[in-house]
Amino acid sequence: MTASRRENRAGLAFVTPTFLVVLVVVLIPIMWTVLLAFQDAKLVDIQGMGVFGNWTLENFADVFGSAGFWSSLVTTLIYTAGSTVGSVLLGLVAALALRRPFRGRGLLRGSMLLPYVAPVVAMAFVWEVALSPQYGVVNEWGKSLFGWDDPIAFLSTRDYEVSLLGWHFDIPLALLTVIAFEIWRYFPFAFLFLLARLQAVPDGLEEAATVDGATISQRFRHILLPQLMPVIALLCVLRFIMSFNKFDDVYLLTGGGSGTDVAAVRVYDFLTSRYDVGAAAAQALVLAVILMVLLGLYFKFFAKRVQEES
Repeated sequence: MTASRRENRAGLAFVTPTFLVVLVVVLIPIMWTVLLAFQDAKLVDIQGMGVFGNWTLENFADVFGSAGFWSSLVTTLIYTAGSTVGSVLLGLVAALALRRPFRGRGLLRGSMLLPYVAPVVAMAFVWEVALSPQYGVVNEWGKSLFGWDDPIAFLSTRDYEVSLLGWHFDIPLALLTVIAFEIWRYFPFAFLFLLARLQAVPDGLEEAATVDGATISQRFRHILLPQLMPVIALLCVLRFIMSFNKFDDVYLLTGGGSGTDVAAVRVYDFLTSRYDVGAAAAQALVLAVILMVLLGLYFKFFAKRVQEES
């Protein structure tokens, strides 16, 4: 056996375990979901179904014609955009605040990771207790500090009337609360990426700008921001994908009620309340296609521009 053939066989031996894991864990479930999306599949019939069953397009008609599909899609986009932008901005602020050495910086940096590494069930329970209208500490602080007359049910109020400068308007309180939870829980993810990139920026650039009389905002805009733009763009893409498919945070906090009926929760409801596996798979496939289209638009119109500016 020649040396090149031995190298090829060794390479296949190293790649095969990873390929098998990806095939079993990722590729086969995806292909099975696509097949189920075009079949009349109920949960009670799933064990006796073959690979090729009763093909139909009624699942997609049920998805697009179901009440609340388009509103849930709008809710999902608002939830995704708000949580993505908020978590990246908060992570940027935290990274800028903790980039310089000071006493206790290591302990503070470590505590920043607590929302991200803690179990989501525990964090959701803490927020439910804190925001409870009966015994929550947030309402107690609101009464004592801001003079609230009545307790506010943050997680069960769909629209809350707010008065500002003589104007009265409604805000989606439960949705904003869930977005705030998502921002708080996942800003450490952005914090780690941005802090690592800030540590790699040469100190001489800022020192030279300071000697030339540049202000703090000018140093951030013309020195730090161009260095951070590729990382920020990558974080926005990753957080958008994660938030668009998010299920557990929303379901644990509100169960998808009070105006927080995001698309992932609707897929779960199709499966558990209607026991319709085909319709649930069809909706999951529709969401995947929508996400691919949105990411394709980003890479076509914005990714190259961000790369050129950086």
